[in-house]
Amino acid sequence: MNLSERLNDDMKQAMRNQDKFRLTTIRMMRASAKNLEIDLKRPLDDSEMLDILSREIKQRKDSLQEFSKAGREDLVTGLNAEIEIISQYLPTQLTEEEIKAIVTQTIHELGASSKAEMGKVMGALLPKTKGRADGKLVNQLVQQFLQ
Repeated sequence: MNLSERLNDDMKQAMRNQDKFRLTTIRMMRASAKNLEIDLKRPLDDSEMLDILSREIKQRKDSLQEFSKAGREDLVTGLNAEIEIISQYLPTQLTEEEIKAIVTQTIHELGASSKAEMGKVMGALLPKTKGRADGKLVNQLVQQFLQ
């Protein structure tokens, strides 16, 4: 079962269970996917669906920080619940130690030694960590290792 089918089945189950919050969150994810399908004029594959889900989580985490600063705990609670629901559709996230190992291995493979080669390293790393690690964390670790 691909990710789109899984979202569709889970949406139907949320309707049956009358879980309005989960239903709304899944509908938002499906709407983002449908918009991209319309733009591309073709169905999405799982890789593209992972991109959408990662983007949705990133948007919510950015909003989460802003709402926390503003003291809007009511909105923070809702966003945390949405992040938890969306995370269920992503592959298991890499730990920081696993990311460090991948970063050091990639830097070693490419023979990179300075920050000038950061673009080359990131280009090689992102496909390896796609959907399984936060890009901001990967970027920070690459900068650390290239200093």
